[in-house]
Amino acid sequence: MVRIVRATQVELESAVQALRDGELIAFPTETVYGLGANAQNPAAVRKIFELKGRPASHPVIVHLDSPRFLHRWVREVPEPANRLAEAFWPGPLTMVMPRAAHVHDVITGGQDTIAIRVPAHPMAQQILTAFGGGLAAPSANRYGRISPTRAEHVREEFGDALRVILDGGECQIGLESTIVAFAGDQVRLLRPGSVTAAQLREVVGELAIGAEADSPRVPGGTPTHYAPSTPLTIVPAGEVDAQADAASSGGRRVAVLAQRLPLRSHKYVTWINAGRRPEAYARDLYNNLRTLDRAGCQRILVQSVPDGEAWDAVRDRLVRAATNIADSDDGTGTMAVLP
Repeated sequence: MVRIVRATQVELESAVQALRDGELIAFPTETVYGLGANAQNPAAVRKIFELKGRPASHPVIVHLDSPRFLHRWVREVPEPANRLAEAFWPGPLTMVMPRAAHVHDVITGGQDTIAIRVPAHPMAQQILTAFGGGLAAPSANRYGRISPTRAEHVREEFGDALRVILDGGECQIGLESTIVAFAGDQVRLLRPGSVTAAQLREVVGELAIGAEADSPRVPGGTPTHYAPSTPLTIVPAGEVDAQADAASSGGRRVAVLAQRLPLRSHKYVTWINAGRRPEAYARDLYNNLRTLDRAGCQRILVQSVPDGEAWDAVRDRLVRAATNIADSDDGTGTMAVLP
């Protein structure tokens, strides 16, 4: 059972003051921990990009405590967005809509759209309500690396660089939000998350899947992302033990993230059995990858996850974590998957 904690009045006051001073805070959401800044303060938002090492063209999500404040950030709300907000907000769904005229380019990556979410975590709601405004908040980690699902992950990542880190316990979902965008009445799924395509279809009917050339850029949309420092390779489910043996030959240390226990003893292998339940696997994924990344191994082998929509978000994160950007001008991604 995931323990969800509420902030004390002292913690809230400290966080609100830091935001008003133009500083950054870290706070929990039900998905991952966010690195938050006053979304109406461009200089403060730029600090997010500096601290994370995030490209300026990569937009950030603005978090609100209620849909009633959408008009402050969005030029017009597509009709399907109203239905999705009613069904899934507060919750792990981000919607990309036309931005209001005053929204700064630093928020949108220079695009004419803005990504908005209303998080469900009670501590996120507390800080948003107490602050009384929107928070620009990507995940609280270095750009492209593993997202944090515990406060200690944020501390490991940034040390004393943050004045306030609100500890709301372990994130309940553990993977970033589902992202959708709109083109007229069409709804397009741009990033899978715990709100599934089937759930979206129940609300809006037809749903387009995946980005097109003219789709807005969204967080986590680059070919490589969510990656540990240790090279990660996805291996077929039936070959995990054999690949672990091969990769650890000659005394090389290897880490394995699987959905079962090993079939035999592997002398130089650190093995985590993450189980077969997609929700639990997703919740623990980033913590497990961080554990294996610290194990002093030369490679992380990850058992390929099952087909099916329940695993779509996990599969998306693992594929991006296993993708290496080639040394070429076009930044082509090549996925590391052993045959």
